Amino acid sequence: MALIAESRPVIVADSAIPFLRGVLEPWAEVRYLPGSQIAAADVAAADALVVRTRTRCDAALLEGSSVRLIVTATIGFDHIDREWCAAHGIEVRTAAGCNARGVLQWVAAVLAFFAREQGWEPRDRTLGIVGVGHVGSLVREYAAAWGFRVVCCDPPRAAREGGDFVPLEEVMRRADIVTFHTPLDASTRHLANAALLGALRPDAIVLNSSRGPVVDGRALLASGHPFALDVWEHEPHLDGDLLARAAIATPHVAGYSEQGKATATAMSVDALARFFGWPIVGWYPAAAAPSVPRPIAWGELCATIGGFYDIEAESRLLKTHPEDFEAMRDGYPYRREYF
Repeated sequence: MALIAESRPVIVADSAIPFLRGVLEPWAEVRYLPGSQIAAADVAAADALVVRTRTRCDAALLEGSSVRLIVTATIGFDHIDREWCAAHGIEVRTAAGCNARGVLQWVAAVLAFFAREQGWEPRDRTLGIVGVGHVGSLVREYAAAWGFRVVCCDPPRAAREGGDFVPLEEVMRRADIVTFHTPLDASTRHLANAALLGALRPDAIVLNSSRGPVVDGRALLASGHPFALDVWEHEPHLDGDLLARAAIATPHVAGYSEQGKATATAMSVDALARFFGWPIVGWYPAAAAPSVPRPIAWGELCATIGGFYDIEAESRLLKTHPEDFEAMRDGYPYRREYF
C-alpha cells in the first residue's frame, strides 16, 4: 500500500490530457507540460506522472527521480518500461477499456465506408478480429448483430477460457476483412508481416487501430490489400506511400470520443486518488456526458454515422496535411458516442 506524502505531492502531467486542469490542485502541485517534451529534469522531483503515449517512461527519464506512480490516460502501455518500473518500485496504472466504444465507432465508420464503396452487405462478408479484449469484444458483439460472419483470434484468452477462438492463420484464411486490436509487445510487433498478409485473399481489407508497428507498413503496401489505418509506424512521421494508398487514414484518434477521453481522465484521477488517499475517488468531469450504450441496426448506422463522425473528411485532411499529425491529435474536436 502506498504511503501518503506529508507534504503536497508534485505531479507532472501531459498538458493535452482533457478535463484535468484544476481537479488535482487542491491536493497537489501540478506541472503541465507537452507530453513529447517531458524530460528527466522535469520529473526529477515529481512523485507521480500522468502521461499519454508521447512520453517514453524508461530509465532515461526516471533514473534518480522520486517518481513512485505513473498513470497513463491510455489503454496501451508500450511507452512504459514496466519491468524497469517494477524493479525500481514505481507503480503503473493504465486506463484500460476507456475508449473501447470510441474505437468501435471508428471501426463502424470504416466498415460503412467500404460497404458503400464496394457495394456489399454485412451478410456477404466474414470479419476477422485479432485481439478480443475491451475493443475487440465490442466489435465482435456489434458486428455479429449487423450480420457479419465473425471469426476471432486471441491466444491468451483461448488458453485461459477455451471457447470458439481460432488460430491466427485460420482468421486470415477465412476473413474478407481483418481488424487488429492487440496491444504492442514483442509478440505482436509486425504480427501482420508479409507472410501473414499473404495468407489473406487478394481483395481482403486490413484495418489497424491498435498500434502502428502491429502491421508492417512496407509489407502492407507490397501486399496490394485495401486498408484503413488510424495508427502508424514511426508516428508522427508517416510513410508517404502508405498514407497515399490508404483508403481511410486518420491521425491516431480512433478512441478520441468525448466519453472515452473523459473516462480516461476519470480513471487517471481515480488511480491518483487511491494512491495518495485523496477524497475524489469516483470523480467524473461535469463537462462530459456519460456514454449511453445501445444497439444500433446496420441500416441506421449507415444512415447516421456520417453526422457523428465524418471519417472521410478527416482522412482527406490528414492526407493533405500529414505534417500536422500531432496538432490534429492535440486539438481534436472529440466525437460524441451515440451507440
